[in-house]
Amino acid sequence: MARYIPLILTGVFLNAAAQVCLKKGMISIGRFSFSLSNIIPVASHVAVNPFILLGILCYIISVVVWMLVLSRVDVSFAYPFLSVGYVVITIVGYAIFNENISALRIGGVLLICLGLIFVAQS
Repeated sequence: MARYIPLILTGVFLNAAAQVCLKKGMISIGRFSFSLSNIIPVASHVAVNPFILLGILCYIISVVVWMLVLSRVDVSFAYPFLSVGYVVITIVGYAIFNENISALRIGGVLLICLGLIFVAQS
């Protein structure tokens, strides 16, 4: 199963890239309220935003990759690797979006890493 870790991580990184692209796209669109009068204007901005479209494409590819993963390894082995996405997104959020990362959040990310080490060794 360990030989499929690169494939698993490809799916995880594509999923994380999708999150980053969607965040970048929504930053450019800005805050909006959910209302009937807002549906068309917001949808038109979302539909043409290149970051949103790239994020959706990354999601689609990540689903295909994940189906390949699930056809080859136990879900109980593969699924915990999705938590790598939390680590990646925490780092990207700090580095690209200047998000505040508390000591408690860093501790949580380190615990996730420790758990992944246990799963990968099993």
